[in-house]
Amino acid sequence: MKKIEPLFTSKARFNVELGDVIKVLESGSSEEKIRMLELLTDTNDDRIIQEIISRLGDDDIRVRGEAFSTLVLNENEISRFLIQGLKSHSKDIRAYSALILANREETKVIPEIVSMVDDEHSMVRACALGALGYLRAQDAGNAILQCLGDSNIEVRKSAVKAMIDIGKPLSEEMLQTVLQQRDYELERLVAQAKKSK
Repeated sequence: MKKIEPLFTSKARFNVELGDVIKVLESGSSEEKIRMLELLTDTNDDRIIQEIISRLGDDDIRVRGEAFSTLVLNENEISRFLIQGLKSHSKDIRAYSALILANREETKVIPEIVSMVDDEHSMVRACALGALGYLRAQDAGNAILQCLGDSNIEVRKSAVKAMIDIGKPLSEEMLQTVLQQRDYELERLVAQAKKSK
């Protein structure tokens, strides 16, 4: 069986069999998956990286969170796998891949993330907008603007926040478009946008 290069944690060094890692990540309990993911922040094995990305769609939110953290902390060149994740059939994998790429400051993927603001799932649209804001994607202003009238309030919130993050002012008319429904957080963001003019 193929051995993974030694993995490090703050406490000890581990040699782990590839098959064991895959087995735990695919069918282990949530606790086993989380413990395994904690050990994998330094891995550069293609199959393991792909399996970690697939855990972004896990049924347990704790596993998804640990997979997210593991991928953000991984300092190896794993962007190509995350870019593939942007096209996954799983809305969770698409959404979280965009956020991980943003956290890894992968500005070269901004065009791919821009295309996600039209995704059929509001969660993906909101995460794409969050990623664009985090990346300060100045060229994405028009794509972000079109989301101000989105039918989903979380997407509208993300669009306002992204416009604030990239430093693009919003007209009074645009801000009124956003306030189609009463929402405290959205009203707070609109007030913040008005101050940042």
